[in-house]
Amino acid sequence: MTIQPQVEKLIRRGVRFPDPESVYVGEEVEIERISGDGVTIWPGCRISGRSTLILQGASLGAEGPITAESCQIGPSVSLRGGYFKKAVFLEKASAGSGAHVREGTILEEEAGIAHTVGLKQTILLPFVTLGSLINFCDCLMSGGTSRKDHSEVGSAYIHFNYTPNQDKATASLLGDVPRGVMLRQRPIFLGGQGGLVGPCRLEFGTVIAAGSVYRKDELRPDRLLIAGGGRNGNIPFSGGIYQNVRRILENNFIYLGNLIALMQWYEQVRSRFISAAFPEALLEGLKEKLNLAIDERIRRLGGLAEKMPGSVEKYREIAGEKAAPKLILRKQEFHGRWAELSAFFETARGRAGEAELRDEFLKRISAGIRENGRAYIPVIKGLTPEDADIGTRWLQGITESVTRDAFQLLPAFGTDRSE
Repeated sequence: MTIQPQVEKLIRRGVRFPDPESVYVGEEVEIERISGDGVTIWPGCRISGRSTLILQGASLGAEGPITAESCQIGPSVSLRGGYFKKAVFLEKASAGSGAHVREGTILEEEAGIAHTVGLKQTILLPFVTLGSLINFCDCLMSGGTSRKDHSEVGSAYIHFNYTPNQDKATASLLGDVPRGVMLRQRPIFLGGQGGLVGPCRLEFGTVIAAGSVYRKDELRPDRLLIAGGGRNGNIPFSGGIYQNVRRILENNFIYLGNLIALMQWYEQVRSRFISAAFPEALLEGLKEKLNLAIDERIRRLGGLAEKMPGSVEKYREIAGEKAAPKLILRKQEFHGRWAELSAFFETARGRAGEAELRDEFLKRISAGIRENGRAYIPVIKGLTPEDADIGTRWLQGITESVTRDAFQLLPAFGTDRSE
């Protein structure tokens, strides 16, 4: 075997290869975007994609070969084995062997997953930790204050993100962005060998007991949720009815509002931390992946809207004279106004929130940077409660306005959350 020219260039930059002949680096990879400072690429790894970025201290493939395609990998990140595509990993994030991490995934500072975890369109804010043997696609999770006080998902857990109606408008919001980014909320704990049926929302401080499959929203803080095993049964089932269409839309609109708020956080706040440890290319990777997440949620809502005419027909057939006119009208309106709703979300993608609150909060961030330098975690954790409240109100205003304005396009839904 011979050493590939791309690998030879990386060796000259200082990258460590215990077995350089076994590593493949695509010709399109820009060598200058891979640091030579403390980076180790272990045997059998494959790296491809023009947007690839690997920063100082990263370790790839220590437990088994990895394939990394178009990923942005921050300082001291450890990807021990598996497949990674169009994902971003911020400082000290980690993934165990057997990982399967696909597009739209973001692991922020010190977030980590153990072995054999599948993620897609998943966003983990700082310190969030997932155990082993987990499938956790289409989720945003926050909560916790440090590596010793963090939100966690126990081993053998699954987020159910595909319905018997064959749709995926099922993203779940665990915690939220406006408070979660401030790194001072109670952690969320999802006990192992259990599951969560999306779309779902959970408040900070929620604990779901091990072995539970949970199907409801819980918007009260600090609750222990226990769900028993499924009952035995054999009953008629007709798919595609969508009795709870309002809840589905509300949870999806709120989720999109949180993604849009997170984009403002990246553009307005994280952009102030550009440094050797957080270069512009890493910020661009974050925004690209977040846009992928927003695209995905809009696309999945569009797929749901397409199902509404068939749902109305089936509902009328089954319910007969008992069919609820309000439910029929809501489904028809959602389908009929989807083009307007989709255009609204595209426009709302850049919603900046209340300028006065934003500017005041950014002053507090600038003061923190003067005191602590461009070290993201110390600056955010150093905010006073008053500072954090200003930032939370700015971001919460974005999420609430997105949800409110989306429902204004659907007057049949009104303000009544019942079906």
